Amino acid sequence: MKNRLISISFLVFIALSSVFFFLIAFIIWAFTVTFDPRLRLLHQLTCFWGSMYLWIMPAWSVSVSGRENYRKDTKYMIVSNHQSQLDILVAFSLFFHFKWVSKAEVFKLPLIGWNMYLNNYIKLKRGDKESTNRMMEECEKMIDQGNSIYFFPEGTRSKDGTVKPFKKGAFVLAKKKNLPILPIAIIGTTHALPKHSLNFHGYHRIQIHVLEAIPYESFSKLPEDEIAQMVRDKIARYVMDHPSV
Repeated sequence: MKNRLISISFLVFIALSSVFFFLIAFIIWAFTVTFDPRLRLLHQLTCFWGSMYLWIMPAWSVSVSGRENYRKDTKYMIVSNHQSQLDILVAFSLFFHFKWVSKAEVFKLPLIGWNMYLNNYIKLKRGDKESTNRMMEECEKMIDQGNSIYFFPEGTRSKDGTVKPFKKGAFVLAKKKNLPILPIAIIGTTHALPKHSLNFHGYHRIQIHVLEAIPYESFSKLPEDEIAQMVRDKIARYVMDHPSV
């Protein structure tokens, strides 16, 4: 019962705070969109908005490592494993500039989904070929504007934390646009907020680690499925070697 009350209180706080943050987001968008087409300031606010929910939850201890592997002046294809809904908040805590590729359902959420639209994040309807084609075109457009793109190439959350096979879309784009790949490993969110659950599940240590970037030259001649497997193996190896506590 206690855990359920904590979960309800937390969700109410998210709902109420989202009203405030969306208003601030809209003001920032309105005043910066003409001279900041990449919407960098708006994205930084969104990173703060998402990170705040991790900071106020004492049971979630988040540690970030490997920041030195990220260069602000470089566009990346950013890819990570996907264990939980929390992964989005954890990735925001990096405060890197990127455009999400996210499932279309998220864009339908009041306030939070509206902010996704303001940020020009990229929606994808899974299993819809036409939506996939539009997503790829939108990613190319965002890359040409100077943005990194963030993918969860597993396509959906892992139920047990095991890193599943990676789909090829992110790696097709990386090859086409000559982008280095920045692998990111997320650990510990599986049990903090399991798939299909919004209940509080006690104390958890959560880790996000930025692995060393993979230069375009090192995979430019490889087939996309081999690139996907190579990157998946790097992330899976790190996750396996650093189990959550």
